[in-house]
Amino acid sequence: MKVKVSRKAHFNAAHRLYCPEWDDEKNQAVFGKCNNPNYHGHNYELIVSVTGEIDPKTGFVMDMKVLKELIADKVEDALDHKNLNLEVPEFKALNPTAENIAVVIWNKLRPHIHDDNELEVTLFETPRNFVTFSG
Repeated sequence: MKVKVSRKAHFNAAHRLYCPEWDDEKNQAVFGKCNNPNYHGHNYELIVSVTGEIDPKTGFVMDMKVLKELIADKVEDALDHKNLNLEVPEFKALNPTAENIAVVIWNKLRPHIHDDNELEVTLFETPRNFVTFSG
C-alpha cells in the first residue's frame, strides 16, 4: 500500500524571464512584465510530496522532520530572498520560469529521498499559477 506524505514550505525570490538570444522586442512580447530588466519578485509556495510504502516499524513513509530539514537546507536556504538569475548557480544559463524552478528543486531533493519512494514538487508562483514536476 502506497501513501503520499507532503510538506508545505515557502520562499521569496526575484527573477527576470529573458532569453539572451532574442532582442528586447521579442523578450517583451513573450515574457511581458516578467521581462522587467530590474527583476520582479514572488512569494513562492512549495509542496513537496513523497510517495511510498509505510515502514512497518516506524509507521512513516518518510519522517516529516527529516523532510522539513531537507527542504530548509536544500531549497529555502538556497533560494529564499535571492535573485535567482544572479545568485543561484543553476539559473546562470537557465531561464528561472516556474517550470525550471520546480525541476531544479526536484533535482536538489531527489538524491536525498529513498530510491523506492516517488518525489513530486508542486510550486505555486502565484495563488493561481502553479506547476508540478515528478521526475
